[in-house]
Amino acid sequence: MSDTSRPSGRIRVGDGPLTRRVLIGGVLVVTALVLVAPLIAIFAEAFRHGMTAYAASFAAPDTQYAIGLTVLVALIVVPINVGFGIAAAWCIAKFRFRGRNLLVALVELPFSISPIIAGVAYLFVYGAQGLLGPFLEAHDIKIMFAVPGIVLASLFVTAPFVARELIPLMIAQGSEEEEAAVTLGAGGWRILRLVTLPNVRFALLYGAALCNARVMGEFGAVSVVSGNIRGQTNTLPLQIELLYQDNNAIAAFAIATILTAVALFTLIAKAIIERLDAARVKAQGRPGH
Repeated sequence: MSDTSRPSGRIRVGDGPLTRRVLIGGVLVVTALVLVAPLIAIFAEAFRHGMTAYAASFAAPDTQYAIGLTVLVALIVVPINVGFGIAAAWCIAKFRFRGRNLLVALVELPFSISPIIAGVAYLFVYGAQGLLGPFLEAHDIKIMFAVPGIVLASLFVTAPFVARELIPLMIAQGSEEEEAAVTLGAGGWRILRLVTLPNVRFALLYGAALCNARVMGEFGAVSVVSGNIRGQTNTLPLQIELLYQDNNAIAAFAIATILTAVALFTLIAKAIIERLDAARVKAQGRPGH
């Protein structure tokens, strides 16, 4: 559709061919230097000595333990944060109550706090010298420098990912369908399962994918609460750092390809989910993600 409100002969910023070429070229150059080149370097270094050396990088017991621990933490954290995200989004989008804005701010809080600060805060609460430290030590409960501390730190830094994908979509969709289901006699769980979740399933999948990628790649908070104990509390990012410090760059880059593949898979999943959601919106005429 033509822009009839714009005076004839006036050129908008970016309309000129030279401006477009400069902007597009600048974006491509920055993308190549900042994003593409590091990705190529990771895979090039990982496979520089062939597939045999690449496969051997995963044979070390500490590396295998780091992979297993990372997967275990993701299997714990992602479902919990999916449940938290659904509950938080439901409350914020469907109800009006005192403290609603505060809840929104708390959900977004991990995005405004450095993960390292979050890790230190957990030490002040659950560490040996922390607020609950004497109680935990008296009952032989170990949280810091153990798997529970890694789970807690990972839960904190990834808490907003699902909720922030669901909240704007639920608000845009309104509550008419849920109210109609109530008038037909449906209960809360049935409404959630058959009405609400199907309408936000693509946003939910995308939020879960982002949450999983961040859990597996989290370094700052986990490095503080884990203690970097080889073969006990090292996740993949920490293991990569230790291998690089040990001058085992090939193994470090080889393991880094796992996290890189997770990130690339997340981007591919995002593109697929957005395409499916766009098709749903076009077919049903509802607000989309």
